[in-house]
Amino acid sequence: MSDNRDELFYQALDLLKGLIAIPRISRDETAAADLVENFMREQCGSRAVVTRHGNNILAVPVGHDDRTDIPVLLLNSHIDTVKPAAGWSRDPFTPVIDESTGRLYGIGSNDAGASLVSLAAAFIHFLYSEVPSSYRLLFLASCEEEVSGKGGMEMMVPLLPHIDKALVGEPTGMRPAIAEKGLMVLDCEVHGVSGHAARNEGVNAIYKALPAISALRSLRFPVVSEMLGPVKISVTQIEAGTQHNVVPDLCRFVADVRTTDAYSNVETLEMICRALPDVDVKARSTRLNPSGIASDDQLVMRFAMLGLEPFGSPTLSDQALMPWPSLKAGPGDSARSHSSDEYIVLDELREAIDIYITVLQ
Repeated sequence: MSDNRDELFYQALDLLKGLIAIPRISRDETAAADLVENFMREQCGSRAVVTRHGNNILAVPVGHDDRTDIPVLLLNSHIDTVKPAAGWSRDPFTPVIDESTGRLYGIGSNDAGASLVSLAAAFIHFLYSEVPSSYRLLFLASCEEEVSGKGGMEMMVPLLPHIDKALVGEPTGMRPAIAEKGLMVLDCEVHGVSGHAARNEGVNAIYKALPAISALRSLRFPVVSEMLGPVKISVTQIEAGTQHNVVPDLCRFVADVRTTDAYSNVETLEMICRALPDVDVKARSTRLNPSGIASDDQLVMRFAMLGLEPFGSPTLSDQALMPWPSLKAGPGDSARSHSSDEYIVLDELREAIDIYITVLQ
């Protein structure tokens, strides 16, 4: 079969327009999953088995298990979006192309619709290509990524065939992110003793919390990740007091912790607890771990050969839930994600399909 990249571009563009037109906020992706499922069934034909698990769409080439001499690579991106931000100057659910700039506007166009459709295009390319991929490819369009939901990647991991590594589509300008920070949200409580504010009574929990917050702000971990830098801790919420004349006996604050591959989430939590001996610290979850892949991995080196320099990413993706080595790379710019008037440039979409095919063949 002759090279079909031009046709794949227009098919991918049509799919992306269709996705933009469907509200697909996390946990409400059924209609978008219907669209992706129908597209994959039509394009894959009899060459792949397409199955649906909740709102996750999996495609496995026929004869996938016949070759065991090459590794299995999962191609993955997500179908869901966040709610539209305030400040849109246009309808976020109406796909519009600005011919003067070549931009396609619409929610989820950049994060991560363009990645999803270009990875689907690359997968379909190799289904029909006379030049095989260096990998046994699987394709997964997953849901609930924006909320790290249990019905998305977490549900799919035990249902998937054997996987050696994953390529996750997220807006990186097609540079390979070979390390990604993890996330923990910590609920912290400091206890005092209530009393009347007019008299020298009680123990003010707010005053007790201030040095704890300062300790978090200045906390440094001995090992700094080469790709991700230091662990980053930000206190983002605080709550205390019932009325102006009562010394508060409880102060609650929330810390956002971006973890690195220098420590596991559990190890990071233990070190924070030791630094705050007078604070009751509880992690909402330790499941969103830092992730990555070796810098000398074959796939990483194929990106580098195209002049696409590896880097460490501060933002979270479904990589945090994957037990295999993974990298993320996709069209667009992370700075556009979750913003008003989100867009993808059509040339970015076309280039992404070309790059994916080149690094995989």
